[in-house]
Amino acid sequence: MPGGPGAAGGPPGPGGGPGGPGTHPGAAQAFHQSGPPAPPAFPQETGRPQPGGPSFGGGDDDWVLSPPSSPGPGGPHGPGVPGQPGGPGGYGYPHPGGQSAPPPGPAAPQRPATWTATIGPDREYFMAMMHRSGPEAAGLNLPAYSPEQQRALTGNQVSIGRRRHSTGDTPDIDLSVPPEDPGVSHQHAVLVQQPDGSWAIVDQNSTNGTTVNGSEDPIQPFVPVQLQDGDRVHVGAWTTITIRRG
Repeated sequence: MPGGPGAAGGPPGPGGGPGGPGTHPGAAQAFHQSGPPAPPAFPQETGRPQPGGPSFGGGDDDWVLSPPSSPGPGGPHGPGVPGQPGGPGGYGYPHPGGQSAPPPGPAAPQRPATWTATIGPDREYFMAMMHRSGPEAAGLNLPAYSPEQQRALTGNQVSIGRRRHSTGDTPDIDLSVPPEDPGVSHQHAVLVQQPDGSWAIVDQNSTNGTTVNGSEDPIQPFVPVQLQDGDRVHVGAWTTITIRRG
């Protein structure tokens, strides 16, 4: 007896196969989606050094410096860029002609970087200072022996200077301890932590200025100068503070 409607032997459907449209073996679909363009990058402005030679004296100031602001982090790609998570071929979207990639796992927690400061006399810096200074520096002598100090940089700010005996105010890095560096102002400079965990040096309008990495030109007062691993900050007559990461 002939088969009824819907049986395996029934007439082919409009789609070219038994049973109706869209059932032909090998039929496939491809997906494509584009995303918005990547956001622009913004350059970071830096300060220019201020020329001027040292003149040993005692002037200092009472400015209080706030941590500088920084533009928020930005990535090289915005959402929906092909090949990135959220775009064609990324997480949650099928690859054309292939299978979709698995979703990303939880990000591993990152430990904040640790920074240290090594403080001590620097003969090379002392000789350069004597060469640039006037006759008032002729009586200064580099200490015969002074062990290096090392301290961890913590908090938002680390002040550099000399203890003020009249008020008892003592900076975090006190250069009034023997051998006292007479070229350091009471409020000489401040190390300021940046939003990414790194550090910048800010001169507090000191009498003799602050230099970085052997430069002859002091940095501008109250203008943060970004520091890298191994950078050397010079203050006073002979003191160098080396900043290291990790």
